[in-house]
Amino acid sequence: MNNSTARKFQKDLNGGLVGLVLLAVLDRSDEDMYGYEIAKRLAGANAGSSLFKDGSIYPVLRQLSANELLTSRIVPSYSGPPRRYYRITLKGRAVLAEWKRIWHNTVSFVGRFMEP
Repeated sequence: MNNSTARKFQKDLNGGLVGLVLLAVLDRSDEDMYGYEIAKRLAGANAGSSLFKDGSIYPVLRQLSANELLTSRIVPSYSGPPRRYYRITLKGRAVLAEWKRIWHNTVSFVGRFMEP
């Protein structure tokens, strides 16, 4: 199999999933989280290697925030630059519920063609 084809497929697939996964991570968190912390959580859920590049989550976090699915606040850090913390909003929870429904329908549909 052509590795570049597989990488492109994975990249395309990930592009559509980043927002869903980020909303789900923040939905499960009792506390606000900053980008690096979210990236570590993603890597931890996949044996130390996230499917998403760390740098790819920041633009999506900003977009989700711009769409009022997340709130954010900046907190000074004593050990480096200020950190932007994110929290899911009620609107974000409603969108997540809809996206989960769509995801489950998609997995079910694709699964019909993957199994004998």
